Amino acid sequence: MSKPYYDAADLRKFGKITEWSEELGTKFFDYYGKVFEEGALTAREKSLIALAVAHTEQCPYCIDAYTKDTLQRGITKEQMMEAIHVGAAIKSGATLVHGVQMMNKVNKLDG
Repeated sequence: MSKPYYDAADLRKFGKITEWSEELGTKFFDYYGKVFEEGALTAREKSLIALAVAHTEQCPYCIDAYTKDTLQRGITKEQMMEAIHVGAAIKSGATLVHGVQMMNKVNKLDG
């Protein structure tokens, strides 16, 4: 049996992305850290948003990281699942609304 592409141990290596591009990697982590600071949104709210986005982007590393982070911030399983449903609803709505482009193209071609 072959090893799966996703390896949970790789999440711990995320900081190593600076090794091959120190300047850009450092700028990314500076930005990332700034984004997750308390601001108009609490760190708790940002963590829940990150969890939902991790699911819509289907990033197993982010799902692992933000599942742990949300739990550590006292977010309940029910809140986590509700956030994921919000993300899923937006993702499916965004997919379906692009059907208008198809409808416009069909109408133009039939015109």
